[in-house]
Amino acid sequence: MSTNTTDNRSPLLIWGALAIVYVVWGSTYLGIRLAIETMPPMLSGSMRFLVAALLLGAFLLIRKGREPFRMSARQFGGAALVGLLLLTGGNGMVAVAEQHISSGLAALLVASVPLWLVVFRIAFRDRPALLTLAGVLVGFGGVAALSLNGGGESASTTGVVVILLASLSWSIGSFLSARIPMPPNVWAASMVEMGAGGLGLVVTGLSFGERLDPAAVSGTSWAALAYLILVGSLVGFTAYTWLLGNAPISLVSTYAYVNPVVAVVLGVLVVNETVTPQIIAGGAVILLGVALVVSTERRAKVTTAPAAEKVEV
Repeated sequence: MSTNTTDNRSPLLIWGALAIVYVVWGSTYLGIRLAIETMPPMLSGSMRFLVAALLLGAFLLIRKGREPFRMSARQFGGAALVGLLLLTGGNGMVAVAEQHISSGLAALLVASVPLWLVVFRIAFRDRPALLTLAGVLVGFGGVAALSLNGGGESASTTGVVVILLASLSWSIGSFLSARIPMPPNVWAASMVEMGAGGLGLVVTGLSFGERLDPAAVSGTSWAALAYLILVGSLVGFTAYTWLLGNAPISLVSTYAYVNPVVAVVLGVLVVNETVTPQIIAGGAVILLGVALVVSTERRAKVTTAPAAEKVEV
């Protein structure tokens, strides 16, 4: 009886967790937009990841003791490097870019991450399927269309360039995470990544002259930061990690083309961002390319887990 109940509930749990990843990670673009209204972009990101790392570390220590923290110096260094690339370079530059472009446009350009991963595989003499290559060409065509004219909105060239660099940094971190020594416990690895990424954002933010005046921060920005810490970094990642062990990776990877749609819709509904016909067309082309890559990789039985790893931006 209990076995049947578990079996019947499993699809509901999977779709519930998937809905969390869809909505939560799609909503973090809006969360960043609201947080940086009255907070410096990199210092706000540093608070997000350092607090999340401390909370996750405390949870692990209480539940599992010291065992999850057992790792070699090389494993610690690997996780720290990935954290710097994903969070300092990736998320940090997303926050900077959102000072100049809409959260929806940022999300659509970040959706190119799975395309970059295929490019890196080719550089390391892997041979992706023909449809995968077609998806990469189609997707980058959409990226080029949005980048050249800012999607028809009043987006600055600086914002577009920074968001493309953020996507590249995230892609490098995702690619390396499956190829260098990492802590055996995924939670401990995430804690190290967030800690290193948060410290990197502190150093970068201060070196660029950022200063945080708590008295000047609005209640909306504080609420957005709390949401990014508790929901974006902890709940979203917990749901994603559970999915990796309980659902097909091909299903989990659909986040890559659902998150941008969620981000665009929330940007329009909450902060009245403008969605131009160029953004719709260019975004559709990018998502078509990503869908080709993900579906082809699934059939080829090539895991796309590194591509999906924590794009909680």
